[in-house]
Amino acid sequence: MILPAKHLLPGRSLSGVGAWILKTIREPMTVSALWERVRKGRETRSGAPITYRWFVLALDLLYMIGAIELVGGMIRRREP
Repeated sequence: MILPAKHLLPGRSLSGVGAWILKTIREPMTVSALWERVRKGRETRSGAPITYRWFVLALDLLYMIGAIELVGGMIRRREP
């Protein structure tokens, strides 16, 4: 589920979706704005749409590993 496996393609794993999210975050944005960008981007570029539920799980993973943070209701990439 987190990593790709025999029956789970890299772009559908949580790490793959998380990478897509990190690539999408260029400036701080709300969860809903980020969801819209990710959803539209995956529909047009990869052909592998994801559910909102899977998107939120990927956000949880990114938050737990310290890759993103929530500041003033806006999600942003965490600086090393």
